Amino acid sequence: MKRYVVALSVAGSDPSGGAGIQADLKTFAALGVYGAAAITAVTVQNTMGVKYVHALPPQVVYDQIVAVMEDLQPDAVKLGMVNDVATLEAIVEALTAFPPKCLVVDPIILSSNGKMLMTPEALTLMKKRLFPITNLLTPNLPETATLVGSALDALIDVKEAADKILSCGVGAVLVKGGHANGDCKKDRLFYKTDDGVLLREFSAPAVMSRNTHGTGCTLSSAITAYMACGKDLVSAVDEAKQYISKALATGADLIVGKGTGPLNHFFEPRKAIIEDKEP
Repeated sequence: MKRYVVALSVAGSDPSGGAGIQADLKTFAALGVYGAAAITAVTVQNTMGVKYVHALPPQVVYDQIVAVMEDLQPDAVKLGMVNDVATLEAIVEALTAFPPKCLVVDPIILSSNGKMLMTPEALTLMKKRLFPITNLLTPNLPETATLVGSALDALIDVKEAADKILSCGVGAVLVKGGHANGDCKKDRLFYKTDDGVLLREFSAPAVMSRNTHGTGCTLSSAITAYMACGKDLVSAVDEAKQYISKALATGADLIVGKGTGPLNHFFEPRKAIIEDKEP
C-alpha cells in the first residue's frame, strides 16, 4: 500500500493567502507533503492589515481536528492562531484524544505592533495543558518575553527564558531572532536530551524585502513538514531555515497587493512524497 506523507495545520484563515492556513498549506505542498487543515478563525485581512477576526465555534474546531486525525492520521500537526480559552480547550481535548506523533506550536501571542492577541486566561491554559504535549514551540523574541512575564527590553538571557518555557513540559523551543537588529539573524533552538538541555544556533543573512507576511507561519509549517517526513528536530529546523531564506529572497521583488506581501513559497516545489504503508 502507498500513502502520502500528511501534515495537519490548525490555524486561522487569511483570505489574502499570505499567512495562516493558506501559508501552511502552500508550504506543505511546496515541500511535497499532503496538507490538511482545521480552521480556528476566519480573518478579514489583506496585505495592508487585519480588519477583524471571526472565531469559529469551539465544537466546530474540535470536530474538524477529530475528523482529520481519525481518518488521515497525520504524521505531524502544526498549531497556529488561537486567542480564546474555549477554542484552546477544544484543541487540547482533540489532540489528547488523538495524540499526534509530533506537535509544533507557533504561539501567536502578539500582533506586529505589540497588541495582545491572546487573552491572559488562554495564555495560562496554553502553558498548563498545551505545552506538556508540544514537541516544539516557535516563539519570536517578543513572544518569548511575554511567555516568561518579561518586558522585551528586559529579556537579557534567552537561555534563562527558554529554560522557564521548557520547565512547562515543552520538548524544545526555537527562539526566533528575526526581531533583533543586525545584518545576521540568529535563531536559537533549545531542546531536551538525556544529557540535559542542548543549544543549537542557526544563523542566516537578513533578507531585504517588504514581502515578509506569513514568515513565522511558513517557518513553523516547514519544520512540521520536514518532521512529518521523518527528519530529526535539528535537521528539520535547519532545512526549514534554508527554505524560508530562499522563499524570502526569491519573493523580494514580486508584487502581491499594496502592502506587506507574501513569501515565494513555490520557488522550487517538490513532488508529492509517497511512502509505503503496512496494511
